[in-house]
Amino acid sequence: MRTPSGIECDYFYGDYYRGRKNEECRLLKDYSLQWQPGLCKTCPVPSILRANACEFMSMTPKIARPASTFFQQRVQVDSFCNKTRQIVSEPHIGCGECHPNLSKIEINK
Repeated sequence: MRTPSGIECDYFYGDYYRGRKNEECRLLKDYSLQWQPGLCKTCPVPSILRANACEFMSMTPKIARPASTFFQQRVQVDSFCNKTRQIVSEPHIGCGECHPNLSKIEINK
């Protein structure tokens, strides 16, 4: 579903039936975090989901205020691979165990 910032996200839910406006982020709700529409603008989760569709990767969100933005809250994500039981340092790429190495793929011209 499309977030208030206009990005497709699997975790965003909006109920607009008969004039309702119930919106929530189900990822943040699962971890009992308070969602606000402004968080969707800088959230890394939609880009991670577009780049990496690994079924074994789980994400744990937290809301923080980075040092560069004193007043604006942002969603930060810690990723974990359930297959290899290790922390994923770059969630856009994954742990490297589940998917073939891109350098081994040959391109025919």
